[in-house]
Amino acid sequence: MTRPAYADALTHSGVLTRLAAFDPQVAGTPPLDLDLPDSDIDILCHAPDPNTFAAAVWAAYRDQPGFAMWQWQGSDRPVVARFRCAGWLFELFGQARPVAEQLGWRHFAIERRLLALGGEPLRAAVMARRHAGAKTEPAFAQVLGLNGDPYAALLTLEQFDDATLRARIGA
Repeated sequence: MTRPAYADALTHSGVLTRLAAFDPQVAGTPPLDLDLPDSDIDILCHAPDPNTFAAAVWAAYRDQPGFAMWQWQGSDRPVVARFRCAGWLFELFGQARPVAEQLGWRHFAIERRLLALGGEPLRAAVMARRHAGAKTEPAFAQVLGLNGDPYAALLTLEQFDDATLRARIGA
């Protein structure tokens, strides 16, 4: 069975409307056209009060198949929830910092920028690594020759202008 397009699943889930108070933003591989058959839909949210976010998620999605929710430990204590809807796994991530400052969004933003600059050749190279088993950030790091922790290395590219990034992609 083929699952629907991620945009249709988003609409069906109502997540962008139901969680509108938390500035939900879609990130991850589907909007980058880098998804695989088992990819999920990541929704990043600004949740200054984790209890309010958790209550809203519980009220909206507790009856969905595979629903689970937990809160990480640490200073920021993000809330994570997942559930299945319309053939997709959704993962909701609520953090106290605004979405634009979250690491998940920053990774998504630089990947989107790199793909806009590198076009289909870069997308195809990243997809080849993904099909070989690499996660998204490590796949980009491999294709771009970035050393060290691929998650941290990818973020170092945020500071560069388009010409520098094009040169990196071309290398």
